[in-house]
Amino acid sequence: MQWIDVHAHLNMLEEGVEAAIENARQAGVHRIVTIGTEPQDHPLVLEIARKHFPRVYCTLGVHPHDGKVYTAAVGRYIEDNAADPCVVAIGEIGLDYHYNQSPKEEQIEAFRAQLSIAERTGLPVEIHTRDAEEDTIRLLNEFKGRVKGIIHCFTGTRWLAEQALDLGFNISISGVVTFKNADDLRATVKMLPLDRIHVETDAPFLAPIPMRGKKNTPAYVVHTAKFVAELKGVTLEELCEQTRKNALAMFPKIQW
Repeated sequence: MQWIDVHAHLNMLEEGVEAAIENARQAGVHRIVTIGTEPQDHPLVLEIARKHFPRVYCTLGVHPHDGKVYTAAVGRYIEDNAADPCVVAIGEIGLDYHYNQSPKEEQIEAFRAQLSIAERTGLPVEIHTRDAEEDTIRLLNEFKGRVKGIIHCFTGTRWLAEQALDLGFNISISGVVTFKNADDLRATVKMLPLDRIHVETDAPFLAPIPMRGKKNTPAYVVHTAKFVAELKGVTLEELCEQTRKNALAMFPKIQW
């Protein structure tokens, strides 16, 4: 089995990039998408992806926590590098009203601007949304039929999942689905179409059971996948094949 971790932060891993990629390979994870979150890490995630291409790809985007630092110049940098073979999506973008580390208005402005970049470049998006479901769907509706992507590390309501699916977005499942208090999330995952889901780590965050308490790493995506396969009533091999197909369809620049 050969897995794709569609969302990890390789530049944040204590074990180091080289070790994380090799450990992932040994676990059967053959492609990793490492995520840009703010202007200062964009050159680094590009460097990592270029060095380890085609095993590693990257996204470029400004996380809602950093919406206040989004500028037109940052947008131009993202757009100018979008054609790079290593850049497979615009992300991590979205809205986070739980922490509100940037004012809501600036989060919305940055989110809309980056959705526009995705539309112009034809790249999908990787979306972060927390306690902001209505505004997230409202903004995605502005680009209905013109931007696609995934809701990464999905922890929202069934309503959010249904709305996102209706808009053509896919749902990416992280280790949160294995947590004891995630009954509602597990119920939502059960109803998701198999051809619309992805698996991810969001490493170094949110390590799945049985690795809870450790720093997450792309190799651990297999633990989340085993849990999801059981929820969906399919074999691990079936889930592996389908999620790989889903990822390659969503991110066509990924070489296999």
